Amino acid sequence: MRKWIEEKVENVVRIGVGAGFSGDRLEPAAVLVEKGQLDYLVLECLAERTIALAQKQKQRNPSRGYDPLLEKRMELLLPLIVDHRVRLITNAGAANPIAAAERIVAMAREKRLKIKVAAVTGDDVMEQIDKQTLALESGKSIDSYGKILSANAYLGAEALLPALQSGADVIVTGRVADPSLFLAPMIHHYGWSLDDVDRLAKGTIVGHLLECAGQITGGYFADPGKRDVPNLKSIGFPFADVMPDGTAIISKVEGTGGVVCPATVKEQLLYEVTDPTAYITPDVVVDLTTVRLREIGPDQVEITGGSGREKPSTLKVNIGYHAGFIGEGEISYAGPNALRRAQLAGEIVYERLKNRVNDLRIDYIGLSSAHRMALGKGSEPYEVRLRVAGKADTREQAEQIGEEVEALYTNGPAGGGGARKYVNEVIGIISVLIPRQRINVQVTIRE
Repeated sequence: MRKWIEEKVENVVRIGVGAGFSGDRLEPAAVLVEKGQLDYLVLECLAERTIALAQKQKQRNPSRGYDPLLEKRMELLLPLIVDHRVRLITNAGAANPIAAAERIVAMAREKRLKIKVAAVTGDDVMEQIDKQTLALESGKSIDSYGKILSANAYLGAEALLPALQSGADVIVTGRVADPSLFLAPMIHHYGWSLDDVDRLAKGTIVGHLLECAGQITGGYFADPGKRDVPNLKSIGFPFADVMPDGTAIISKVEGTGGVVCPATVKEQLLYEVTDPTAYITPDVVVDLTTVRLREIGPDQVEITGGSGREKPSTLKVNIGYHAGFIGEGEISYAGPNALRRAQLAGEIVYERLKNRVNDLRIDYIGLSSAHRMALGKGSEPYEVRLRVAGKADTREQAEQIGEEVEALYTNGPAGGGGARKYVNEVIGIISVLIPRQRINVQVTIRE
């Protein structure tokens, strides 16, 4: 079976994933293109808040607003996808897919590469959203959240089909549901009907398994002594061989680090799934309870089963809004009596800030910052790092938190050192539903 996988069966579509989030590693994607005999490479680069941050960047500079690592990824991958005839699909367009496409074409021109890029737009629904619509999380109207930064609908695989039919070498999108990025090339390759809910469900399951890249090859799975994973420093990202009926085999390039096994696949199968009987996507509602996994060789797991129901009449929209600022300050105490000195420092800052800052939090990192409780009994810790954080309406209020912590140098307990302070804007996220007919998908070609 390993030989079968490496040689690749004619006409079976092979899809690899070269990024599972915006800040993912660069080199595993290159390994997949060079050695994986792929038909398609997908870069999944958007999280819930990522696109709101990109919208802010676009407001400052209309030629930006795409993923910050887009250029680094394209610098590495463009020559490889041309040489190996691999088509690339990515949502790294974020808030500005057309600008991303133009930048990709400019980079290809500099390298004297002949390339066709399709930008898929239509997910930005800021103008189509009714501000009186109620958020799913709270039941409050959108306009009660103050300044709205972004409103992006999760497009499905159907939105990508015209771009695939155009013959584009690179397809760059904004907000598209993660599994849909993978389902689209399956539909295009095999000509699946958009009403064939069981095949769409099987393809969506494969996309869901691939979408987080290294998570299915041992990343986020490893636990030394309990779940050992070999050579994590050189973890390989996965690919899937998808058959015409939606059956698939998940594997990775031989010689790369990590592992593909039923346990890693099961973890990813249930990742971010609230109801296994009704996993809702823009393309189909998936029942995962009939999925079957079978290990058929080293780093090879076969995926069968799964069924689907008709897609929902609405699309989910992520709305980003300005939610104030977080101010932070940190300082360390070491040596005998370190914990009591850190606690005294925390009490001082709390008393000075409790009437000026909302949601004030005092953490003793290494002691109670993760579980909010001290675990076990024994000797006092030799060193403790105090962290103070709080939420404020203005940047100026948030700055006071770090300033008060820094002032502990000479106004607090003995021996404080290594003080640092930060202020970050908070992007809040809420969700609403929008009727599909309000979405206007467009494809823009750049060559």
